[in-house]
Amino acid sequence: MAAKINKSKEGEISEEDFKKLEMSSYDLEKEKEMSKDDLILAYRNIIDILKEYLDLKEKYYNLVTLWIIGTYFHNKFSSYPFLFFNAMKSSGKSRAMNLITCLSKNGEVLNSMTEAVLFRTKGTLAIDEFEGVTRKGNENLRELLNSSYKKGTKVKRMKQKKTLEGVEQVVEEFEVYRPIVLANIWGMENVLEDRCITIILDKSNRKEVTNLIEIFKEENIVIETKKILHLCSLCRCCFSGEVYKEWNNFIKRKNNNYINTLNITNNTNNTNCFLLFKSIKSMDLNGRELELSLPLCLIANEIGEHVLKETTLTLKSIFQEKKEEELVENQDINLIDFISQQLQNNNYISLKSLLHNFKESFALTEEWINSKWIGRALKRLNLIKQKRRNYRGVEIILNIEKAQKKIKMFK
Repeated sequence: MAAKINKSKEGEISEEDFKKLEMSSYDLEKEKEMSKDDLILAYRNIIDILKEYLDLKEKYYNLVTLWIIGTYFHNKFSSYPFLFFNAMKSSGKSRAMNLITCLSKNGEVLNSMTEAVLFRTKGTLAIDEFEGVTRKGNENLRELLNSSYKKGTKVKRMKQKKTLEGVEQVVEEFEVYRPIVLANIWGMENVLEDRCITIILDKSNRKEVTNLIEIFKEENIVIETKKILHLCSLCRCCFSGEVYKEWNNFIKRKNNNYINTLNITNNTNNTNCFLLFKSIKSMDLNGRELELSLPLCLIANEIGEHVLKETTLTLKSIFQEKKEEELVENQDINLIDFISQQLQNNNYISLKSLLHNFKESFALTEEWINSKWIGRALKRLNLIKQKRRNYRGVEIILNIEKAQKKIKMFK
């Protein structure tokens, strides 16, 4: 029977375990396959549990399951997305958070949050009724939350320490990086929402789901699945810093150069990464969207090709829907779009005339969209080539070429 290799939290193999590697009976590939089988079983179990207790859109079950699994390997990723449930009253937000934290690593639900609780506790954190973060006085908490999705953010506090010379002040350091689930009715402010994968919960009329009492902590499938996730180990090459380096190499070298490098090195792990990276690249995501998606795609890839494909398609659709909403809601983007469609010329146009045409084009009636707003927006977006003032007011020459380049980022 193959010897079992135990890895530390950092993924390193102990000196004792190195001796097992020398044993002829030890089969590294077999252990990886066993770990993968355990992970597939955990994935299927969680899907079944979620479908029993929650009425979600079909595409969400996959993402929530991957997110839960990821809480057990959270520290292996350089960043990890927040999960945000947006729903009207009595739509199952609290049930969703209770179930997710039950299945996640060291999960806990809170109805309110303080700065100290955020950085002095560990594990998966769920914050229900999360409307109060935008209130005055919560600026520090909001700033910490904005940083908690990325590894490396530290909080330093002073504390008293007794020494032979007496009491002195010493620095105590905390890391705020942790898996976080959020839920509320009214939506999230833009900066924090930008760190979330948003799931819309509709009110369910499926009584076979909503009438179930929340006793999932006592169910054998939940207990056994948590044991599996605590014990199973994933392929280290896909959950170490190397995968991020390989991704950067993939982007820098482009596809053809990367293939040539693989042919030279003949490295199986790198070849597997190439196939994974092609799938991720097909989502056509940029910046933070990609950063949030990468951990879930890495987990999906470990489970199977079909799960990776489903995950990339779902993430692509979620971020596309978000972009479409931003096109409607974000007037800066509307303004860029409007200017990008103007005729190419170097003629001056009055700010009042531009404002009138812009509001008419998008059927805008808001009073705050006025000459002062559009003037500041054009300056902020760097869409003014030249500006002058005369008896008719302010006139400008628009930078239409720049607007046409900018709008491509949002469409």
